[in-house]
Amino acid sequence: MKPAPFDYHAPSTIEEAVGLLAELGEDAKAIAGGQSLVPMLALRLAAFDHLVDLRRVAGLRGVERRDGSLWIGAGTTQAAIQRSAEVAEAVPLLARATPLIGHFQIRNRGTVGGSIAHADAAAEYPAVALALDARLEAFSPRGHRTIPAARFFTGLWSTDLADDELLTGITFPARGPRSGFAVEEYARRHGDFAIAGAAVAIGLDAGARIRHCGIGLFGLGPTALRASAAESAVTGSAAAEVPPDDVGRTAMAELRSVPSDLHGSADYRRRVGAAMVARAWQKALREASDG
Repeated sequence: MKPAPFDYHAPSTIEEAVGLLAELGEDAKAIAGGQSLVPMLALRLAAFDHLVDLRRVAGLRGVERRDGSLWIGAGTTQAAIQRSAEVAEAVPLLARATPLIGHFQIRNRGTVGGSIAHADAAAEYPAVALALDARLEAFSPRGHRTIPAARFFTGLWSTDLADDELLTGITFPARGPRSGFAVEEYARRHGDFAIAGAAVAIGLDAGARIRHCGIGLFGLGPTALRASAAESAVTGSAAAEVPPDDVGRTAMAELRSVPSDLHGSADYRRRVGAAMVARAWQKALREASDG
């Protein structure tokens, strides 16, 4: 199949891009790398009268250290993130999740902002953003605003972004001392969407107690989720006394609606999800303990 007809727009500035989105309204859609949107258009699962191409927009790409955090422009490709030594050092969870995204051809064009704004339930980046308490920067004709990751993902392929808003950048906290990170997922084949996965960040205090932790889940609901109850249950505990399997079971117990499809039943996804959380927890904790 081929996409329905549409008008193509190629703005060169952020202001021009959001101006077009505001003018054209709900009939317009921003497109970055197109690795998620183009297949949906080709299969006619989505149709828009106007596409606003962001590839030429200045100011949407780059990696910068800012006040103890790392800012990444929304238009930065996943391949650039994978190659970045600065990302690997400051935000290792993001760097480790990137090779799991599709294949290298997809990562060459796919962008960090496109993946997060698309909000696919099985995508890695939204779960990483949740686990790390990322801050998402949006711009519209009304000006700038910052959205915490916890409030950004609202449902299946939906976010807190308004129709005339553009995701311009993501700020991740830089890695602190005695911290560990891991991402684990299960897919039928490498590059397939994950049946279930977990992104885990752990910080320990001087007494080897869990100072803070973040557990992001993907493939286990209508959107990426945060395992808040599991995090609360272990925060303040001695790291050595927390059984990883218990963390996995607690994370799954708080899920209200787990998808069931041809790839696996809800019960199967819960079992796989618990195992992914436990594995990621063990790896992240080992790294944090090693200092």
